[in-house]
Amino acid sequence: MGSFSIWHWLIVLLIVMLIFGTKKLRNIGTDLGGAVRGFKDGMREGSEKGAEGGSAPQVTGKTVEGEVRGKTESKA
Repeated sequence: MGSFSIWHWLIVLLIVMLIFGTKKLRNIGTDLGGAVRGFKDGMREGSEKGAEGGSAPQVTGKTVEGEVRGKTESKA
């Protein structure tokens, strides 16, 4: 009862082809391939933009100190 034999997989494939048809399966494969291609292109563009921009801006380390004297309310 471990793994399926080749005959089990062929029967499952035959049932899937009978239910969906070959045209619909081809369309699903085309859509899935286009999605993967779009994802790869997006990842490539993201890495190119990151390389062009250089590193993140550096923080200079200036600290502003202050004291809160009273609570003010603003009405918008």
